Amino acid sequence: MSGALKEVRNRIKSVQSTQQITKAMKMVSAAKLRRAQDAITQMRPYAKKLQEMLSNIVSGSEGETGGSLGVERPIEKVLFIAITSDRGLCGAYNSNVIKLTKLTIAEKYKAQFDKGNVQVWTIGKKGWEHFTKNRFNVNAAHKDIFLSLNFENVQACAQAAVKAFENKEADVVEIVYSEFKNAATQTFSVERFLPIPKVVAKTNAKKSDFIFEPEKQTLIAELMPKILNTQLYKAVLDANASEHGARMTAMDKASENANELIKTLKISYNRARQAAITTELTEIVSGAAALKG
Repeated sequence: MSGALKEVRNRIKSVQSTQQITKAMKMVSAAKLRRAQDAITQMRPYAKKLQEMLSNIVSGSEGETGGSLGVERPIEKVLFIAITSDRGLCGAYNSNVIKLTKLTIAEKYKAQFDKGNVQVWTIGKKGWEHFTKNRFNVNAAHKDIFLSLNFENVQACAQAAVKAFENKEADVVEIVYSEFKNAATQTFSVERFLPIPKVVAKTNAKKSDFIFEPEKQTLIAELMPKILNTQLYKAVLDANASEHGARMTAMDKASENANELIKTLKISYNRARQAAITTELTEIVSGAAALKG
């Protein structure tokens, strides 16, 4: 019985040690989440308004000044930018991004995939590890962005995607990422990056009328790349906040589960200890009775 008691005692210590780690990770993620949440909260309205303005301009230009970035062409080659995290222990966060990427390929771009014309750029090591292991056409040039998350590094990725589109290395560019709602909720979505999506005009809606200074073509040519940089940066900030929120929630749940397990193990330990004491008492009483006899 002493061996069984020792085993349960060791398991309790092991679970308590794990619980200390999960609690520490939850606190670290909570601190990082506050900073990440502030960053995306401040960025989102600005990025959203810029994207609306760009889409309106492209829609209203009727192709004349939309530039090459707004031109839709037959889709032969597809580029995905999948944004995952560098580390795990964040629940189903990474697997959901990966699943959505593969589902979108299967549903929308199967013909292109079968021809080997689907390329995946990964931001974050977890996506790179999965897609490389499963023999996708992967470009890892931008996978380490989260090691030094700043606008310049994201801009380099956005500009590379724009160049690939302009050089007809990709006819469409899709971003797969998690949009941050709150610590417990993330919305996984696929967002068209290029060609720039046009706004579908509503019935009886007023047409957007912009006054351009300097001339229209010069201004749009200057604005388009900058707005696209901002769009990708917003997606990366969303993903960063989502990761920390998902990890904080996962570690909180793990700590609760550890607590429940410790309670169960302590009950088992107490029962085993009581059984051992009862056995010893029985043996003592039996021995005393034998001596009297």
